[in-house]
Amino acid sequence: MARKELPDAPKGAPRSLGGLLPFLRPYRWQIALAGLFLLLAAAATLLFPVALRHLVDAGMATGPGASGGTPDPVASGERLLALRGYFLWLFAVAVALGLFSAARFYTVTWLGERVTADLRTAIYRHVLRQSPEFFETTQTGEVLSRLTTDTTLVQTVVGSSLSLGLRNAVMGLGAVAMLVWSHPQVMGLVLGVVVGVVLPARWFGSRVRRLSRASQDRVADSSAIAAEVLNAIPVVQSHAAEGREGSRFAQATENAFATGVRRTRARAALVAFIIITSAALMLWGMYQGTLAVMAGSLSPGQLGQAVVYVILLAGSVAALGEVYGDLLRAAGATERLMELLHAQSPVAEPVEPLSSPVPVKGSRVQLEALTFHYPSRPQTPALDHVDLAVAPGETVALVGASGAGKTTVFQLLLRFYDPQTGRILMDGVSIDRLSLAELRGRIAIVPQEPVIFSSSAMDNIRYGRPEASDDEVRSAARAAYAEEFITRLPEGYDTFLGERGVRLSGGQRQRIAIARAILKNPPLLLLDEATSALDAESERMVQAALETAMRGRTTLVIAHRLATVQRADRIVVLDQGRLVESGTHAELLALGGTYARLAQLQFLE
Repeated sequence: MARKELPDAPKGAPRSLGGLLPFLRPYRWQIALAGLFLLLAAAATLLFPVALRHLVDAGMATGPGASGGTPDPVASGERLLALRGYFLWLFAVAVALGLFSAARFYTVTWLGERVTADLRTAIYRHVLRQSPEFFETTQTGEVLSRLTTDTTLVQTVVGSSLSLGLRNAVMGLGAVAMLVWSHPQVMGLVLGVVVGVVLPARWFGSRVRRLSRASQDRVADSSAIAAEVLNAIPVVQSHAAEGREGSRFAQATENAFATGVRRTRARAALVAFIIITSAALMLWGMYQGTLAVMAGSLSPGQLGQAVVYVILLAGSVAALGEVYGDLLRAAGATERLMELLHAQSPVAEPVEPLSSPVPVKGSRVQLEALTFHYPSRPQTPALDHVDLAVAPGETVALVGASGAGKTTVFQLLLRFYDPQTGRILMDGVSIDRLSLAELRGRIAIVPQEPVIFSSSAMDNIRYGRPEASDDEVRSAARAAYAEEFITRLPEGYDTFLGERGVRLSGGQRQRIAIARAILKNPPLLLLDEATSALDAESERMVQAALETAMRGRTTLVIAHRLATVQRADRIVVLDQGRLVESGTHAELLALGGTYARLAQLQFLE
């Protein structure tokens, strides 16, 4: 399936990082604390050249004997004390710089970890609420790539690069201010840095950003292939397709590599340009300062101070170029994450949900003039003006050829989709007026291929009702004829069942799913013919479990076998999305219509 192209966010480069603001606001005090430590560390760095200037001018370059005269012991002692004082000052500055830098590092790293964890959780919870329409066009591997690779990039920026960028920005501005204050003649150098470095860097940066987004998309493509194939390993191996699938993944990986190389090449050019230009400007400034010292208009200490500030400025600009590349990559990642977070499910919670008492003997279900087209097949109706009423406690079998609309009825009852016209009522209330949790809490489904999670048998049965006690779980397992094989497992109910229940047979997986439905105890049960792919012994056990599950509740069954059809109170026949016949097995056979033809082809032995 082709990867869904979600709409792009505004192409504002690092501005796209604004999507992270809602995740940063709860930690404003931690951000303020990190900012304080950042400013203090930058201030300590900017004080270092001042201390160095006094050390050179007052401690080393002045006093008797500095130019070859007879040393004065008293003056030498004073100079030695002054020298020690300047070194102690430099050491104090270094200690302050170390402590404030460590505090800043811890705070921003904590922020990066915290914000990334919140972002991953928010996106995962949001994706879980998307309707199946979302997953028709978006591969699971694409979502996983965004949750892992993209959030890791965001973590790098929030927990490191952003702080480093702010630190260098503050230091660069501070160095400029100190240079302008102490050496106004360097203003031309400052303007040269701005015009000669920053403006061209923006042009390079826009290309890096575009390639970063493309690189992340290609990585997502390879992740999607891997997720799809690893979930179908038996099918791949049964068709001896390991080589083909390996080649397909290798090609996707090569595409990601090629795009990554182009991104890296552009970023390397950006870094080289910034470093070379900054170095040229710095050397030019040092040359001019050396000439001033030789002319006597500048002291050696002042030159040293200016050189250090120029080095700080050039280093800050070079570091900002590196950080800008990280910001561009993270901007692309943030755009992709925000696309997921802002994806709107067409199935919405009601603004003011209604509630109704849960019936004791099963729900009353009514389908009124129901018409529905799948988003991927807008021209073909899956259901076409279907009317159906199911009484409380009644068992109704849905029969029809493949594509007749049987599964669609189940999906609309669960509100995986909403119909284009018509409505569904449960116990007299339109289901779109019930909260999704309440609606789905009243329904249990046993699919043809049950889903078993990578956990214990106890947890799998309890999945639909997590507050159930262990005794209630065991009771449901007994009712589903599952306790016998569960107790034979190595650790009984606590046995890990493996990914997708690979340690169980098909019939055992079905009985686990039926036990799950029995424990949930809903007024409406949906059965997607749970015995169609089982052997005779497993079918007998599962059929007995199903009869227990159906007792005392309304049941809709997608039927493929004669035994299931004959147990139903009523049979409804669907054909190309239309309800064409309704009645008992004998009545429909007597009609000689669609059901009679299906019975001859599929049901009769």
